[in-house]
Amino acid sequence: MERVQLVASLTAPPSSNPTEMEKLPETVTWLQVRSDLVGDISAEWLRSHFPGKLLYSLRSRDAGGEFEGPLSERYKRLASASQHYDLVELEAGSDLSQELLSVIPPEQRMIFQRTTAAAAFQLQSRFEQISAVPARFYCIVTTAAKTSDGLQPLLFLKTLGRKDTIAFPDGICGLWSRLLTPYFGAPFLFGQLNSATSRSHEPSIRQLIGDYGFPVLRPLRKLYGIAGNPVFQSLSPRLHNAGYRALDYPALFVPFHVECFDDFWREMLDASLLGSLGVPIHGVTIVSPYKEEALIAARASSPMVRRAASTNIFMRKNGIWEADTTDPESIASTGWKLASQNGPVKAAVIGCGGAGRAVAAALKQAGAEVTLVNRSRERAARASSLLGLPFVSLSEFQAEGFVLIINATPIGRQSDGPPFAINSLISDAIVVDLAYGTHPTPLVSGILARGGTVIDGHEVLLSQVRKQFRMMVGREMPTVPPEIVFSGNSRNFFSDNTPAESGTLT
Repeated sequence: MERVQLVASLTAPPSSNPTEMEKLPETVTWLQVRSDLVGDISAEWLRSHFPGKLLYSLRSRDAGGEFEGPLSERYKRLASASQHYDLVELEAGSDLSQELLSVIPPEQRMIFQRTTAAAAFQLQSRFEQISAVPARFYCIVTTAAKTSDGLQPLLFLKTLGRKDTIAFPDGICGLWSRLLTPYFGAPFLFGQLNSATSRSHEPSIRQLIGDYGFPVLRPLRKLYGIAGNPVFQSLSPRLHNAGYRALDYPALFVPFHVECFDDFWREMLDASLLGSLGVPIHGVTIVSPYKEEALIAARASSPMVRRAASTNIFMRKNGIWEADTTDPESIASTGWKLASQNGPVKAAVIGCGGAGRAVAAALKQAGAEVTLVNRSRERAARASSLLGLPFVSLSEFQAEGFVLIINATPIGRQSDGPPFAINSLISDAIVVDLAYGTHPTPLVSGILARGGTVIDGHEVLLSQVRKQFRMMVGREMPTVPPEIVFSGNSRNFFSDNTPAESGTLT
């Protein structure tokens, strides 16, 4: 199979004991040193800790970096780096002088161009300008203000048909497109070396390998994804893509950070450009804040979607986008099976967003006595009217008397405490927490500490993903592979002890 060259970007000064650099997998073949961020580091020292090749970058402000020194200093540092590094990044706007080109040979040059141009023909024009100077590689970075801005770099790369050019959109809205560029000829894929210092829209090397299976480029004929805001920290791509690899299924699951759902619908789902590129979108999971808004675009919807006025999955069937939801089956049923063993179920659903309403509707349909709980009385009143269920304000809620409680809010995801007083729970209550984080949420920790029964967000997520996988692919999701560990209260999915990122299923 084809492979892309993985580049680990060093954007924070390395410690005297650079274990993260030394533990990089052999599949990471390049180390990019962002000298504008970390200063000039001895190439000899770097090679003593990293066996691959070295790329020197001194990004200016105009190129999205931090270097602001005089041109004379810039030229001196670039020329010096060329004596020790395998590749030197030269900015098209300032570094293509004869003075520098005379000391940095073509085989050491990566010509870099940052542009606001979005259309493929504009990128082609930029490329024609910079490729007039011989170089080993060319890199064009665009800006992405919306999800659909990622389409044009892919179209440009496909039309160009070269193996020496990288083009991708910067910014969190363009991450999905960056992940696809290797399939259109881009020779490099950049990831942050240190995930702890990564910018919020920059994938880490560990994510590129663990979540998306790089550097191997497996056959790709279908695209799936998760659409919402935010979605960058979601564990769904890791789980879905692991399932695809286990089945040799020719698909990739990517995160679509959506600022405007209308744009996402028109340009990404309803339009056919991705199909013309050979990677049509076949399914998308929908998360906050678009579970209601997305319904306007759906051509068909399931009875539960219509009842709860909420969707969390779109699937293309016979050319039509259909809205469905996996919230009831994967969330309510888990707690319901435990709670209903002891007779009638009195349940409280905290949160009247899309997931909360779908869960409440399913519980009511199953025969539970359901009470809605929400901070905002306006949203609670709407959900109450929609579902025909009573509601109370979160500030007035007391858990005593409820045998099943579902937290369908992001409250408690990190360290803001549980959404209600845990000491008011009855001893045999079952609690389902949709929120999850690096460590067990305060709600999960508190209930476990008092010997109670709780189902945490990671377990709910896995149940959701299994259902979504079956709906999208038409096959059962394989057993979670060995590289994805699912154990302990923190539900760590990572084999390298990297903590799971935070998220919520609301």
